[in-house]
Amino acid sequence: MTRQPTPEFPSSFVWGTATAAYQIEGAVAEDGRGPSIWDEFCDRPGVVVGGDTGAVAADHYHRWESDIELMKDLGLDAYRLSLSWSRILPTGSGAVNAKGLDFYDRLIDRLCSVGITPAVTLFHWDLPLALQEQGGWMNRDTSYRLGEYAQVVGERLSDRVGMWMPLNEPVVHTLYGHALGVHAPGLALGFEAFQAAHHQLLGHGLAVEALRATGCTNIGIASNHAPVRAASDSPEDVMAADIYDHVVNWMFADPVLVGKYPADEFAQLLSGPVDEDLKIIGAPLDWYGINYYEPTMIAAPVEGQGTEGVLEVDLPPGLPFAPVAITGYPTTDFGWPIVPEGLGEILRTFQARFGDALPPIYITESGCSFHDAPDAAGVVEDEARIDYHDAHLRALRSAMDDGVDVRGYFVWSLLDNFEWAAGYKERFGLVHVDFDTQKRTPKTSFEWYRALIAEHKSAQV
Repeated sequence: MTRQPTPEFPSSFVWGTATAAYQIEGAVAEDGRGPSIWDEFCDRPGVVVGGDTGAVAADHYHRWESDIELMKDLGLDAYRLSLSWSRILPTGSGAVNAKGLDFYDRLIDRLCSVGITPAVTLFHWDLPLALQEQGGWMNRDTSYRLGEYAQVVGERLSDRVGMWMPLNEPVVHTLYGHALGVHAPGLALGFEAFQAAHHQLLGHGLAVEALRATGCTNIGIASNHAPVRAASDSPEDVMAADIYDHVVNWMFADPVLVGKYPADEFAQLLSGPVDEDLKIIGAPLDWYGINYYEPTMIAAPVEGQGTEGVLEVDLPPGLPFAPVAITGYPTTDFGWPIVPEGLGEILRTFQARFGDALPPIYITESGCSFHDAPDAAGVVEDEARIDYHDAHLRALRSAMDDGVDVRGYFVWSLLDNFEWAAGYKERFGLVHVDFDTQKRTPKTSFEWYRALIAEHKSAQV
């Protein structure tokens, strides 16, 4: 297949990939690591496809050196990883597990030695179980524990980490883990989950303070965002879409970028000194990370109209909005519509909404699941994944041409991994992982991305 050349990007543009600790590391009971909420959640019957767990995952904890060789071969500028909070602080606070922190120290040293910038996420949904037993993110104290964790990590790694993000996708952790109960910690609190959202954002702000105090620079966040489209021009559908947009986008972006919630109704649902908290939450960032996968179409709810299967998870009845399937686009094997122009749309929306308050942007995740497998020759052909990233990079470049300051793109994901409640069924990686043998096989998308990075670097010499 012949493709048009990918548009040129600035010489400073960062080419990266991303992973998360619980999804790839394994070794959940080794070297002093404490249990996390995902360890406990996976032990519950029926909550993860196939009864899968992250106990071994991609065994990155033992194979990190060869995995970094893959990154080096790929030519990455940066690698986004998350740290396991409970590997460093087994109970979430208190005594540091030296073996756990040493593991990340060695990994980051090696990344730096091969010219790859470490981009570190502190919290990617794997809260230490001991903190959950004290209330988790519904307990305000957990925000302060994140700040303390940030200080521990910052004191050790500030001299080598090139990008920091305290949180990954607080909207997903709030809605899936606390409102709907389909992710760890498995709470189904409905709108009461907004308190967990606020405490995550407060923890983010406290972590930013702690990181800066330890000499860390280049701090942002990795937050999931996407366009929300009304199913029709009717006032009812437009209002329903606006409510949903506020819940999934602006409730999480506005506090961080402008220090306030998008509507008074949100603040009224929260306890604690919200106004004072917002001063901490809204401290200036060096950049803002957007994770993009798919837009959402929303209609006003209609009695008797089912919405099952429209989104990754089903929403309960009684909400003021109802998802509608987006048609007319190809889909991933996860069933997500592939809408590259949605990436450009959300970037332009951020620019219009925040103006001068918007720092530079990184696309901290974008990716797709296709159920790839090696053929008889051992080759993993994944043209659909190449098409996905090619189209999204074109949409990104178009938004940049319109004045949106985007500094880099991180492919989700480097490796096939444990995909949360979907277990090992879904495969997002540039590298195929045989989870029985742990054999790594770079897919054709790996070769394409490597050539793309090399082409851009050679053009800049």
